Amino acid sequence: MSESAGPRARKKERTRDAIGDAAVSLFLERGCDRVSVNDIAAAAEISKPPLFRYFPTKEDLVLHRFADHQGEAARVIRDRMSGIKPVASLHRHFRAGLDRYDPVTGLNDHPEVVAFHRLVFTTPSLAGRLTRYQLEDEEALADALGEGIQARLRAAQVLAAQRVLARTNWQKITDGRTAHDVPPEAVADADQAFNQLQ
Repeated sequence: MSESAGPRARKKERTRDAIGDAAVSLFLERGCDRVSVNDIAAAAEISKPPLFRYFPTKEDLVLHRFADHQGEAARVIRDRMSGIKPVASLHRHFRAGLDRYDPVTGLNDHPEVVAFHRLVFTTPSLAGRLTRYQLEDEEALADALGEGIQARLRAAQVLAAQRVLARTNWQKITDGRTAHDVPPEAVADADQAFNQLQ
C-alpha cells in the first residue's frame, strides 16, 4: 500500500501542477476575466469535476503558487533553532528568500513572474482571494507565536512588513530595474523592517 501511495501522490501533484500551469498561462495570455473554467479544463485535458477537486475556485487556480507558501512563516517559527527569537528567524528566512530571488519576496525579474504578479495585484478578485490566504497565514503564525493579543499583533505586523517589502521590490522591478540591481536596497529595507519589529 505504501509503495502505491507514493506514485499516486506524485501523479496527483503532477496533475495539480499541470492544471495550475495551464490556468496561469491562459490568465496571463487573456486576463482572468476572459478565461472560463471550461477553457482551463480543456487546456489541462481534464473535465470540470476533477478540476474542482484540485482547485475549489477559479481564483485558487491562479493563486496556487502563493498557496504553496501558505503557513510558511508558522513553519519557520516552529522549526527554528533553540535560542533564536521568532522575529530573528523570520528575518533570516526573508533574507534567504532575497538571496534566492524567490518570487514571494518580489525580487524576481523573470518576465512570467512579473506578469503573474501584475495579474494578481491588478485583478480585484485575485487580490481579494490573496488577502484571504494572508489572513489564514496570520492566524497560523499567531498560533505558532503563542496566545493572546500580543501574538496576534506580532503576526499581523510581521506579515504586513513582509507584504510591504515584497510589493516594494516588485514595484522597483516593474519600474524597469533588474533583480540584480535591487538587492542592496531590498536587504537594507528588510533589515530596517525587521529591526523595527524586534
